[in-house]
Amino acid sequence: MRVLVVEDEQLLADAIAEGLRQQAIAADVAYDGDDGMDRLAVNEYDWSCSTGTCPRSPAMKSAGGLCCPGAILGC
Repeated sequence: MRVLVVEDEQLLADAIAEGLRQQAIAADVAYDGDDGMDRLAVNEYDWSCSTGTCPRSPAMKSAGGLCCPGAILGC
């Protein structure tokens, strides 16, 4: 399983990703919405998670807080 964690608080994002990795889940981290959208465009994820408060990305903000299957925001 591969997960994308999008969170602008770097310590929180890293802690979430480390917890996932300890459970044998591949986790990538994006520290802002633009980077998250870029990663979603080029990688396949089973889940993508965002608080919806990531700076610099209207798409991430409009999706609100979410955790959704696949690489589709706003599910």
